[in-house]
Amino acid sequence: MADNADRSCFTVGVFQDVAWAERGIDALKRHGFSAETMSVIARHSEDVAGLVERALGGDSPTVEVSGLGAAIARGSLVGALQGNDDGLGTSGIAATVSRAGFQAHDGFIFETLTARGGVLVGIESEPLAADALTVLHAYGGGNAAIGAWTGRV
Repeated sequence: MADNADRSCFTVGVFQDVAWAERGIDALKRHGFSAETMSVIARHSEDVAGLVERALGGDSPTVEVSGLGAAIARGSLVGALQGNDDGLGTSGIAATVSRAGFQAHDGFIFETLTARGGVLVGIESEPLAADALTVLHAYGGGNAAIGAWTGRV
């Protein structure tokens, strides 16, 4: 796991389904966030795979996530949660979310909503974290939050 000085700043929200996530991701793009700054974690389905391919371009990798099962997980947030020990596979979102600067209770909420069919969307951008949070809230990103900034945890 990276130490606090190496940690990126993530803003995360969970959309209730693929349709809401697509609207949210499109809004983030209209507000200047590139696909390269975005991450998606959701239970594996053809709808989610299509969303990732349309919205972020490229493939939609599948990984095992404890508490979710087979999941599509793509982006830098996934790398932060996975760490060097396959954290998502062995422990799940709730137990690894502190690696991205979030509190354990945030992770429990993110994991619960995603397990119920939600689509977790993360944005890596410290300078525009508040802007990303605003867009997530405006477009239905439930329980949207900003992880702790570098050096603050």
